[in-house]
Amino acid sequence: MPSSPQPLKVAVMGAGAVGCYFGGMLARAGHDVTLVARPQHVEAIRRDGLRLQTLAFDERVPVRAAADAAAAAGADLVLFSVKSMDTEEAGRQLQPHLRPDTLVLCLQNGVDNADRLRAVLPGREVAAAVVYVATEMAGPGHLRHHGRGELVIEPARGSEAVAQAFAAAGVPIDISANVRGALWLKLILNCAYNAISAIARKPYGECVGGEGVWDVMHDVVDECLAVAKAEGVVVAGDAHAAVRKLVESMPAQFSSTAQDLARGKPTEIDYLNGLIVRRGEALGLPTSANRVLWALVKLMEKK
Repeated sequence: MPSSPQPLKVAVMGAGAVGCYFGGMLARAGHDVTLVARPQHVEAIRRDGLRLQTLAFDERVPVRAAADAAAAAGADLVLFSVKSMDTEEAGRQLQPHLRPDTLVLCLQNGVDNADRLRAVLPGREVAAAVVYVATEMAGPGHLRHHGRGELVIEPARGSEAVAQAFAAAGVPIDISANVRGALWLKLILNCAYNAISAIARKPYGECVGGEGVWDVMHDVVDECLAVAKAEGVVVAGDAHAAVRKLVESMPAQFSSTAQDLARGKPTEIDYLNGLIVRRGEALGLPTSANRVLWALVKLMEKK
C-alpha cells in the first residue's frame, strides 16, 4: 500500500450512507474512489457526482461508481460497509478482485463482522473499525450528514497510511489496540437507541423525552455490560455516560434501523439487540429488555 500523502486507490463495497460519507471525504481530498452501490445511486453519481451535504459544506464530488464488485479491482483500500447480514456474500464477491496487500476496513455495525469477513477472505488483511457518524441517503447519489464522523481502527498492515489519509481528509481517526472494546461500546449505543427510534419512528432527541425511556435504555445497557463482562470484553469507557451523551451530538438522527424500516428493508436488529439475546442465552444471562426490543422490531419487519 502506498504511504500517505500519495493518493490511494479506494473502493467502497456497499456504498450506502456510511460508505458514501467516508469514501466521499477521501475523494474530496484527492484520492481515487470507486463506489460499489445500488443501481439507482450508480446512475445518479455517474451523471452528477456524489452530493455530499454536510454540516460544513454542500458539494458535488466526482467519484467513480459501479454496481459490481469487480470495480474494486486493484484497490489499495476497501471500505467494507455492507449490512451485517450480507457480510459473507459480499466478501466472496470481493475476494477475486483484491490484491495481496489490499487493506479491507470494516465500517459496519455489530462486533463480529471482521472475524466473519476474515473467514471468507483467508490470508487477506482485514481490520475492524468503529464508526461514529450520523448520515442518511437523502436520495439517489445524495448523502446528508447530520453529525460527527470519526473512526477508531485496529492496527493492521497499512493502517498508518490509511489513518494519515483520513486525517488529511478531515476525518478524525484513532488507531486503538482495544477496538474490540470500542466495538462493544458502539454495539451498546446501538442496542440502546436503534430499536427505540425504529419503534417510535422518532429521532433520538424525541425518543429520550418519552416517559420511562431512559429506564428502558438503562436496563438494556446493564444487560449488554453483563454479557460483555462474561465474554471477557473490556468495554471502552463508561457505557451509561456514553448513551446519555450521544443524544446531545445527534438529536435529529433517526437510527439506521428506523431508516431501514421506513424504506421497507431488512434491518440489522439480529446483529444488535438480537446478538445480546443469543449471547445471553448461551451464557445463562437474562436479557429481557433487549429481547423485547428485538422481538418488536422483528414484528415490524414483517409488515
